[in-house]
Amino acid sequence: MQENEPNLVTSELSIDITENGVTIELCIYRLEDSPEWSLEVVNSNGTSIVWDDTFGTDTAAHEEFRRTVAEEGMASFLDEFNVVKFPAGDPSTRH
Repeated sequence: MQENEPNLVTSELSIDITENGVTIELCIYRLEDSPEWSLEVVNSNGTSIVWDDTFGTDTAAHEEFRRTVAEEGMASFLDEFNVVKFPAGDPSTRH
């Protein structure tokens, strides 16, 4: 017999936010049969950032999001690409 997966409960604190030109989707949710809430931020490129820790309440998850924004800024949720610049100079001297 196949068991049904638990439903996802979404907090009323889950919203779209735009601050300092950065738009994200704030997702706070838990499984129906779990008391612990998860925190996820999805940026405008669809990149998902999920906290490893869970939270006892949806309010605690929201407070952690706000603490992160206060400490690191909304730009911390943007995609970052590592760009390696070649040294300046004559390209014919590179080996």
